[in-house]
Amino acid sequence: MKIIRTLLTFLLFAFVHAALAADVPMLTGRIVDNAELMTPATRASLTAKLKAHEDKTGNQVVVLTIPTLGEESVDAYGVRVVEQWKIGKKGKDNGVLLLVVPKEKKIRIEVGYGLEGALPDAVASRIIRNVIAPPFKAGQFDQGMEAGVTAIIGALEGDAAATPADKPEKSASGFQEPNMSLSDKLLFGAFIFGIIGLFTVIGLFTPGMGWFLYFFLIPFWGLFPIAIVGLKTAMVILGVYVIGFPIAKLLIQRSEWFKKRNALSGDRRGRNRSRYDGVSHSSGSWSSSSSSSSWGSSDSFSGGGGSSGGGGSSGDW
Repeated sequence: MKIIRTLLTFLLFAFVHAALAADVPMLTGRIVDNAELMTPATRASLTAKLKAHEDKTGNQVVVLTIPTLGEESVDAYGVRVVEQWKIGKKGKDNGVLLLVVPKEKKIRIEVGYGLEGALPDAVASRIIRNVIAPPFKAGQFDQGMEAGVTAIIGALEGDAAATPADKPEKSASGFQEPNMSLSDKLLFGAFIFGIIGLFTVIGLFTPGMGWFLYFFLIPFWGLFPIAIVGLKTAMVILGVYVIGFPIAKLLIQRSEWFKKRNALSGDRRGRNRSRYDGVSHSSGSWSSSSSSSSWGSSDSFSGGGGSSGGGGSSGDW
């Protein structure tokens, strides 16, 4: 009965997920504007541009706008569209899908295997972030679609200028701050704050040496947070460290727990010294046997013949 209930639960979950997933519309042309984001003139202009690119290179670039995806992710839906529409030529996989979902404000560029070299994930991400998203934020969908398609075609035809690089952000003081994604900031922040935080804790609880660590860490608390939280917040963090560390250290040193800890440490050191005073030590010998093993003599490891999916990038506005 447990197996039957588990199976029924799985089937029910799969049915509900399939019911909530958006349908893939029919491929009626190079531009399928189901969300009606573009004017007829823009659709006609982009269709002509995509046809010219296909006649020139053989690459197929298709644009799809759909109002909403429901519960499905834009990445998964983009793969479904490419698989159902079979964009690109068989054996070459030279198709690209530009997918826009206005309700969720999601953008996806799905790239076939054959075009990953010309349109890698990093370039697709820059096109979304620097070319398509800014006009979309201003409600200029025609301009955003036109610019996005032009940038994709330019990248596929080897025009490096079609994908502008990220510009460093300037703070109010004129200091240029790195333009990092949220995931990069979280990873970099965990690494940096983890290291300098560890040494800060060591400095708080270490007598003598702790004050050296306090002054040694000031530049690190002043510089590294800028790349993660910006200049203003970094200066606040630095101020908290410069003022808070001495106060916290003095409070810790005056606490009964810290005094008892130091007293116990002193007793242990004294006992250890007295234990070894006047005691002679004889040297002994020890040996260890090691067994040798050979790798790969009776077993071997190799890949299973899998292949990676098509590349691309997702973003929002």
